[in-house]
Amino acid sequence: MPDFIFAYHGGKSPESQEEGDKAMAAWGAWFEEMGDQIVNPGNPVGVSRTVSAEGIADNGGANPLSGFTVVRADDIDAACKIAQGCPMVADGTGSVEVAPVIEM
Repeated sequence: MPDFIFAYHGGKSPESQEEGDKAMAAWGAWFEEMGDQIVNPGNPVGVSRTVSAEGIADNGGANPLSGFTVVRADDIDAACKIAQGCPMVADGTGSVEVAPVIEM
């Protein structure tokens, strides 16, 4: 079964402890639902820098990454179905880019 990376874009920082606890519970429930399909739970990420031939831009890029997870699924359609359960997708604050991990 192939692995897929979930690249998270968007989301929002909790404005209170209660909001943070609620968000963590939603993520925890989704991860529990995925169970053995999680290869690497990943983490949130900080502001990125974009490195190109023109130099280094400290701007987070055109669509800043907010975190990642690696999952195992039958195919990309199955991985996308899993991604639909992401709390950021469910609450409309973000999106998940799904891409296969190519074994070299």
